[in-house]
Amino acid sequence: MDGLSCPVIFFQGLEDKVVPPNQAERMVAALRSKGLPVAYLAYEGEQHGFRQAKNIKRTLDAELYFYSRVYGFELAEPVEPVTIENLVL
Repeated sequence: MDGLSCPVIFFQGLEDKVVPPNQAERMVAALRSKGLPVAYLAYEGEQHGFRQAKNIKRTLDAELYFYSRVYGFELAEPVEPVTIENLVL
């Protein structure tokens, strides 16, 4: 995990057998310990590749929000915020 060196947002299906949640959580912990901006959203009832429309929409909105905060641009329309750890503005 030494190669992780930039802000990352993770989206995890809690029933994912391809990338189990503990793998994503280890990467989140590694970024957190390095002091890098990191966000993590986990979805009940999702596997590898989301299928529920509400989770797909939330993921796209959260990704846009994350980019707007990391790169410092204003969104045209408000979206539900995501907690981003280690984000220094």
